[in-house]
Amino acid sequence: MDLRSEDDSTATPANKGSGCVLQPEDGVSYWQPKPANGYAIVKVSPDHCSSNQVAMGVQVVAPGGYVREHWHSRNEEILFCFEGRGSILVDGQSHPFVLGTTAYLGRWVKHKIVNEGSGPLKFTWTFLPPGLDQYFAGIGRPRRAGEPAPEPFDRPQDAVAVEGRTGFGPPIGA
Repeated sequence: MDLRSEDDSTATPANKGSGCVLQPEDGVSYWQPKPANGYAIVKVSPDHCSSNQVAMGVQVVAPGGYVREHWHSRNEEILFCFEGRGSILVDGQSHPFVLGTTAYLGRWVKHKIVNEGSGPLKFTWTFLPPGLDQYFAGIGRPRRAGEPAPEPFDRPQDAVAVEGRTGFGPPIGA
């Protein structure tokens, strides 16, 4: 590991990565279809902040909404709940999904997230390698901060194809 201090005067390496700081509503955002409703904000991806190894963002699931049970065939995912109350089903076992809960989901691990509270359920997602950013773009509708939520809308007809391109296994029961 090469850690350098502030006073290191060596030249910047040619393969230096990028750095970015995003405020709460910064990033590319998409309204999500039924059954999740809510929205997602892509914070870091190959198209945003120049990461080629990871995608990261925030997802907000509306009260009564849920992320359908699914898995990822080539990706690992880390979820961190920072607001709201719900549950996360991991390979058939239910766990509380509340402030401070972290879930690591390796390849092929089935998972479902349910908002059981009266307000939004908010969590970060970190996806390695990237793909979830493209999934949200493929199934969602562009969102601008502060605009009212649209009426709940259906998933696009090509949702299964989008899932296949972005590393998802088909939703359970689909």
